[in-house]
Amino acid sequence: MLITSGSRRGIPGPPRTLHQGGPTGRRQVRDGDGSRRLGAAELGAELGERATLVQFSSAFCQPCRATRQTLSDVAAMVDGVAHIEIDAESRLELVRALDIARTPTVLVLDATGRVVRRASGPPRRADVIAALGDAV
Repeated sequence: MLITSGSRRGIPGPPRTLHQGGPTGRRQVRDGDGSRRLGAAELGAELGERATLVQFSSAFCQPCRATRQTLSDVAAMVDGVAHIEIDAESRLELVRALDIARTPTVLVLDATGRVVRRASGPPRRADVIAALGDAV
């Protein structure tokens, strides 16, 4: 996951989105907007005590299966972290509200449900663990 802020010349500015390609395909990672909060009612499951990994998937999405395994493994390793998987096709209103453009998309929420990171494409385990550092 590559995250940076400011302009290319190192001048402070708004967060930028960087793209990173790799063997698993093109990933887009960016900071969360910080103002959006999600709760159990919207997600259909309880938030983790420390952080929540929210995965938007679709039925025929092959990378979603690997993403599910990665996020489940990380949630099992880190105390207080929950993994919630949402079927994007059955939750179109939420998908539109959050501007989810592809699956898998992963949102990292802090304990209060604030979106602190989001990534589209299959994440690497190390990237998920690093992103959790911003949430806990």
